[in-house]
Amino acid sequence: MDIQKDLIAEFDRECDSTRKLLNAIPEGADFSWKPHDKSMELGRLANHVADTCGNWAIHTLTTDRLDWTPDMNPTDDDSSTKAGMLAVFDQKVATAKTALAAMTPEKWDSNWKMVAGDQTWIDDTKYNVFRTWVLNHMIHHRAQLGVYLRLLGAPIPGMYGPSADQMPPAEQTATAETVAAS
Repeated sequence: MDIQKDLIAEFDRECDSTRKLLNAIPEGADFSWKPHDKSMELGRLANHVADTCGNWAIHTLTTDRLDWTPDMNPTDDDSSTKAGMLAVFDQKVATAKTALAAMTPEKWDSNWKMVAGDQTWIDDTKYNVFRTWVLNHMIHHRAQLGVYLRLLGAPIPGMYGPSADQMPPAEQTATAETVAAS
C-alpha cells in the first residue's frame, strides 16, 4: 500500500468536495448569519473550512510547530465574499498539494506540535495531525456548513454520491423507503 499516493488522492477528493460546497453558498449570502447564538457566523465557518484545506494543511506539512497566541487570526485570509474565499482557497490548496507531494515517510513520522503558551494542544506525528486536524477536521466543519446551507434553503451538492437535491423525486422516495425498511 502506498500511503503517500492514497493521502494525495484523498486530499484531492476532499478538497474537490469542499470546493463544491463552498461554491454552493448563495451569492450575496450574509456572512454574519448564524443559526444559533452559540454557532459560528456563516462567513467564519466557511473561511475555516476553506482554511483547513489551505493554511492548516500547509502549516502541518511544512513546519514542525505552531505557537498560537490569542491575538492570532485563525484564518489570516478571511474573505467577506464567496468569490474572494474561493480564490484564496484555490491558491492555498495548490500550495498544499505541492507540499503534500514533497512529503516522505520520514517526514510523516516526524513530530508536529501546536502550543499556546505553556499548554500543548497537539503533539503527534505529522501523519496523524494531517489525518485528524486537516482531513477529519475539514470534513467535520464541512458537514456543519452543509447544515447551514440547508437552513438557508440552498441546494447541497453531493459529496460521496448525489445529494437529495440532485436526485429525481421518485429516487428520493425510493431511497427513503429503503432506509426506513432497514
